[in-house]
Amino acid sequence: MLLLKQLELAFEYCPRPALPGHLVPIEHRDRSRPALSGRAQHGDRAPWLQQSGRDPMLEAKVWEILSTVGAARLAAVVRVEWNPRLRSCAGRADFREKLVSLNPRLSEYGTVEIDRTLRHELAHLLAQFRAGRRRILPHGQEWRDACHDLAIGDERRCHNLPLPTRERTRRFLYKCPSCQRDFPRVRRIKRAIACLACCRAHSRGEFDPRFRLRLVRGEI
Repeated sequence: MLLLKQLELAFEYCPRPALPGHLVPIEHRDRSRPALSGRAQHGDRAPWLQQSGRDPMLEAKVWEILSTVGAARLAAVVRVEWNPRLRSCAGRADFREKLVSLNPRLSEYGTVEIDRTLRHELAHLLAQFRAGRRRILPHGQEWRDACHDLAIGDERRCHNLPLPTRERTRRFLYKCPSCQRDFPRVRRIKRAIACLACCRAHSRGEFDPRFRLRLVRGEI
């Protein structure tokens, strides 16, 4: 969890005019709530193996959910897909693409978990939709307010579903030249990334090249 906590302190500078970047992937969430006691019964073949691509039924449900909180404009463009490439994360939200991706393995835990994960990811989209171009923290107050409006006010940022985990070697180490925070990364950073904490403290949250992360070690 250390890597993700640190990544929340950094943001990417995008020089082209666009809405704020991707919401932070929730790849290793550890929601502090017990897993559902029973799994859905689906015969011999694992049901998640058959789940892939867009889901019109869930998209219709998204329309109902978001319309009730005054976000019909957002509801009209949100897509929902089952993504077999997701492994340890239950879901992912991408605001630029207006896309919610769900782990097909959620089918093993029933409709309650699917619904809750869907609302969790929608809360990310709704929070950024309300914030406009203003940058917000992935699980900050705006997200918590959105969770409350979507009827999951007790939602935590992480899940505890027994999904398979994958260890990924963090070969690159970056450091903020100001606060000296470390930012281990699996891949090399190819764009201008600055320390969000320092930009918030000294530049009103705007990208400041003084706090651009510097590569200090090629492999950890």
